[in-house]
Amino acid sequence: MALPDPDHCITCGDEAVAMRVLAIDETRGLGLCEDGEGARCTVEMALVEAKPGDEVLVHAGTAIA
Repeated sequence: MALPDPDHCITCGDEAVAMRVLAIDETRGLGLCEDGEGARCTVEMALVEAKPGDEVLVHAGTAIA
């Protein structure tokens, strides 16, 4: 049996991506984030305390660290 890939989630196979917070919608608990290549996406922010300019680790559309 092969060991799980340490760079990917054991459950879904996704990897976490470091992103910078650009803006936060406090009412909806969502953040606009950008990865190192400039791609932007909306991220669920309920599990972290972050503000614009902070770096977060995003997995499956949710900031986890």
